[in-house]
Amino acid sequence: MDAGKRTINDIFNGNRVLEIPFFQRAYVWGKNQWERLLEDMELVSSSNKPYFLGSVILKQQQTHSSNAIGDMRTLIDGQQRLTTLNIFFKVLCLKTGKNSSFERRFKLENDRVALWHNHNDIRSFEKVLNLQSLEDIKGDNNILEAYNFFKENADPAKLDWQTILNNIMFVGIDLGVDEDEQQIFDTINSLGVRLTTAELLKNYFFSRNELSEYDTYWKNIFEKDDDTKRYWDRGVTAGRFRRTFIDLFFYSFLQIKIQQDDLKVRTEDKLEYSKVETLFDSYKNFIKGYGIDKKALLAEIKVYAELFRENFDADIVDRELTAEYGIERINAIIFGLDTTTLIPYILYVLKNVQDQQQQADLFEFIESYVMRRIVVNATTKNYNQLFTDRLISNQILSKEQFQEFLSNQDDRVNYLPNNKELKRGFDEVVLINKQAAGIIYFLESKIRNRSRQATQLLGISRYSLEHLMPKKWENKWPSVATKEEKDTRNFKLKTLGNLAIITQSLNASIRDSDWQTKRHGNGNRQGLIHFSGGIETLAPYLAIDDWNEEEIQKRANSLYDIATEVWKEEESLVAS
Repeated sequence: MDAGKRTINDIFNGNRVLEIPFFQRAYVWGKNQWERLLEDMELVSSSNKPYFLGSVILKQQQTHSSNAIGDMRTLIDGQQRLTTLNIFFKVLCLKTGKNSSFERRFKLENDRVALWHNHNDIRSFEKVLNLQSLEDIKGDNNILEAYNFFKENADPAKLDWQTILNNIMFVGIDLGVDEDEQQIFDTINSLGVRLTTAELLKNYFFSRNELSEYDTYWKNIFEKDDDTKRYWDRGVTAGRFRRTFIDLFFYSFLQIKIQQDDLKVRTEDKLEYSKVETLFDSYKNFIKGYGIDKKALLAEIKVYAELFRENFDADIVDRELTAEYGIERINAIIFGLDTTTLIPYILYVLKNVQDQQQQADLFEFIESYVMRRIVVNATTKNYNQLFTDRLISNQILSKEQFQEFLSNQDDRVNYLPNNKELKRGFDEVVLINKQAAGIIYFLESKIRNRSRQATQLLGISRYSLEHLMPKKWENKWPSVATKEEKDTRNFKLKTLGNLAIITQSLNASIRDSDWQTKRHGNGNRQGLIHFSGGIETLAPYLAIDDWNEEEIQKRANSLYDIATEVWKEEESLVAS
C-alpha cells in the first residue's frame, strides 16, 4: 500500500486506465453537488490555493504482456468525484478551445477515455468525453444532466484550467494486486460508502464482456424491476446488525453449498465461511480453493434465489397469521422473533423436500422446537451451528430425521424441552417483551378460529405487550401483608400468566390504575376491554373482578394447556 498526496496529474497520466467496477451502481451526483463544485473551482481559480477533494483509492490490476495497456487500476473510492471532474474539465476545455489539452490529460495514447465507466453510465460518459464541440444533448441520466449543468453554468472568465489542475489535491491510496480488498471495502463502508456484499460479488462474477451472463444470472434475478430491487434491498434485523435480503441469501446459499459431500470442505474453512462480516472474501476463497466452476455456481444460485424470493416474506409481521403449519408461520418466527439463523436450513428444506405434507410436518416440528425453547428461555447461542451446519450436513429433511438427530445428541444444548419444563416456563420464566408477545401471539393464532371469531387477527408487529397487574401496582392495587408476599407478587407479574397482547399500548395513567379502571378505562382513555377485542387468550379473564396471583397462575395453566396442544410433546425426545 502506498498512501500520500495526489494531484490530477498523478492520477491521470496518459497511460493508466482507471476502471470503475463494471456493475457498480450508477453515477448519482446531482445539482447540489455540481453547484458546490463549480463554486469551489471558481474560488480555486481566484485564490490559487490548494483545494482538497477527498480520497481516491486505486487497486492495481494484473496486466498481461498481450495487453497494450501498461497500467490498469480499479477505482475503489472516488467514482463520483472523478466522474464529475472529467465532465467539468471537458466542458471547460470545449468552451475555451482547449480540447486538445483535455484529451492529453484525460485520454490514453490510443485516444480511448482513461476512466472506464460502469454499465449504467459508460455510453453517456464516453459520448460526453468524445465531443469535439459543445452540443445540445437531452439529459436522460445524471451524466448527461451534469454535462448540461456545466455547459449552462460554467463561466470561463471565472475558471482557469491550469490553476485548477495545479491546486486540486487528493489523499491517494494505491493498493497492490494481492492486498486485502475486503479490509479496504470495510474501511470505505465505515467512512460512509455503501458497498454491499452483493455489489462486490456482482463485479467478481461478471466482467465487461459477460453482459449476457449478467442478464441471465443476475439482472433478471436481483434487478429485474423496482419491485425486485426493493425485495432484495429490504433490511431486517439479523443478530446485532441489519442485513439486506440479498446478503442474507448469499450467506445462506454459501452455508448450504459448503456442506456438499463431494466438495469435502475442511472444518476450519467452514468455520471461516460462516463469518458474515467476511462473506465476500469467503466466496472468493471458496471458489478458488475448491475449484468451483463459476458458471455452474451461478446457475445454482439462480435456482436458490428464485426459491428464496418465492418463500421468504418479512411482511408477514404486518399480516394475519394462518393457523396452518407451514412457511408462513416459519416466516413469522424468523422475522417476527428475530430468528434469521433458521434461514439457511429452511432454504435447504424448501429446495430438497418436494412432498408438501412432509414439508408441513417438518415445519410444524421446527415451530414446536423453537417455540418450546423460547418458553423455557433456552440458549440460542448454538443455533448458528445447528441451522447452518449440522442439520444440512446430516441431510435432515423430515420430522422423523430431525427427531432422531436430537435423540442422538449427548448434550442438552440443542434439546427439546418436555412438558414438565414447558410448564415451569409458563409459571416461572421471565422473558423479554418480544419473546413473551411472540409466544402469546402464536398461541392466539392457533385458537382464533375455534369460536368463529369475527375479529381479524392482526400481524405480530401490530400488538403491544401489556402487564395485566402493573409493575407499579403498589399505588392503586391492594397491598400484601408480608415482604415475602410482595416479592412473590413482583416476580409473578413478570411471568407469562400476567402478560397479554393488545392492539395498542395503554395510556400510562390507565396502565398503572386499579383493575377496574384498567379494564374499562376512564373518560376518553380506553382500557383493556377496548384494545383486546377478539383476543381469546385474554378476553375470558377480563370478566374477573379481582386480578391477583391466583388468577395469574390460572391463566398460566391455560396458556400451558394450549401450548401442549399446539406444540406437541414428542415422547421419544422428552428430557428426563
